[in-house]
Amino acid sequence: MSLDSVRAYFAEKAPDIAVLELATRTATVAEAAAAHGVAPAQIAKTLSIRVGDQVILVVTRGDARLDNKKAKAVFGGKVRMLDLAEVEAATGHPVGGVCPFGLSAPLPVYCDVTLRAFDEVVPAAGSTHSAVRIAPGRMADLTGATWVDICQEPG
Repeated sequence: MSLDSVRAYFAEKAPDIAVLELATRTATVAEAAAAHGVAPAQIAKTLSIRVGDQVILVVTRGDARLDNKKAKAVFGGKVRMLDLAEVEAATGHPVGGVCPFGLSAPLPVYCDVTLRAFDEVVPAAGSTHSAVRIAPGRMADLTGATWVDICQEPG
């Protein structure tokens, strides 16, 4: 189970971080922001993207939109969002619970620089009802993420 893989990930790599489980659904940015009492921008959404034959994960702030021109320049090719079945097959997480933690197989992780605007962000944790609270820098360190500038300016 995806939530279990995220729990195991944090138990091993960062036991001080608690996986939060809520009774309410938090699968969308709006649902997650309301449930966790934060602005939508503070939700760290994980995008599953294909560039050529490679699948990558990009973590952005909740109100950010991918800038295709910037992404193509950074990744060296046209980017395409994975479909629902591809997302779960690649990450082991259901859509709405996708995160860079506890993946079923290693994937390159990138964090958009817009996340640095926050001391704490709230990414999903492997299910549509779970999340963690974490500093963006710590999230990047734990996942081996590379910082990139590939989103449109928020606002």
